[in-house]
Amino acid sequence: VGNIEFDEKLDDPNFKRCLDEKYVFQYYNDSKGFQYKSEKREIEKEIQTLNLPENKEANGYITIRFVVNCEGKSGMFRMQQIDNEYKEYTFNKKLSDQLLNFTKKLNGWIPKEIEEKKVDYYQYLTYKIENGKVSEILP
Repeated sequence: VGNIEFDEKLDDPNFKRCLDEKYVFQYYNDSKGFQYKSEKREIEKEIQTLNLPENKEANGYITIRFVVNCEGKSGMFRMQQIDNEYKEYTFNKKLSDQLLNFTKKLNGWIPKEIEEKKVDYYQYLTYKIENGKVSEILP
């Protein structure tokens, strides 16, 4: 998977990591794992408010990986799209853009502490698409 490097064409220059970029942890690096206000249920509830385009032929996964800094702010978003056979796939641009924008607007990320120090961490959301609709959000 690798590190997410800052890209001036993609990333908000106002988003700042709190630590040296070599020290970005994974969301599961502490015993708390996935941390969002009201947990994943809140995200699942919020996604129901979107008017996503339907394409009954579309099946697969859209994964959006990003950094959550020590203030709970997110940035440096990267997207990968695959079909049900885990081969690279391109979903309808409107669908992928809406999911990316939805993910960028989520503002309930909880800062992590490791060894009593607030840290930056990588987080991801994978949207499982079945018959053109989001059927599940992982992890």
